[in-house]
Amino acid sequence: MLVTVINYGSGNLRSAAKALEKANKDNNLKYNIQISSDPKLINKSDKIVLPGQGSFKDCKEGLSKITGLIEELNDHVLVKKKPIFGICVGMQLFATYGLEEKKTDGFNWIKGKVKKINIKDSKFKLPHMGWNEIELVGSNKYFSGIKDLDHMYFIHSYEFEPEEAQTIKAYASYNKKIVVAIEKNNIFGTQFHPEKSQDSGLKILGNFLKI
Repeated sequence: MLVTVINYGSGNLRSAAKALEKANKDNNLKYNIQISSDPKLINKSDKIVLPGQGSFKDCKEGLSKITGLIEELNDHVLVKKKPIFGICVGMQLFATYGLEEKKTDGFNWIKGKVKKINIKDSKFKLPHMGWNEIELVGSNKYFSGIKDLDHMYFIHSYEFEPEEAQTIKAYASYNKKIVVAIEKNNIFGTQFHPEKSQDSGLKILGNFLKI
């Protein structure tokens, strides 16, 4: 069994891979964890993790520069319907489009847009950075063992607004409610960084591996 962390020049890849390796070991699973940008190697993956740091535009351009990568990701998600976990901008890329720097097409796997968080209280600064509680929406296999209002680690200035309310699996409050976890079929993502969220983040990664 193989899990690939997608390498397209964005995100703390080694940190994500190490967290997955620990979750793999803690749950007595037998996955091989690799970091790769090679579509041929990604094709063999049972599950994919798509990290992301920086702007929506830069991340999408980074993916587009690697020949065959976007086609392989679409095949993995839409045709083979294998699991994918998007982290931070990786999750935002699931959207129809993003508005950071300029309007940029996303994957359109979950319809919606990514826009700057509208802060109306000067006490709240962007980026939204540090620990914050998450409010779970219903039951969810990825959050098995996670308590409502558990704390996760964030760093972002933009938010995903999905069109379909049923895809929303968690919120956080930062002057307003922000969507911080989404799911649709085999597609799951978090705005927060599970690899930086200590035991709770490892539990979420373990749940992803066990599914």
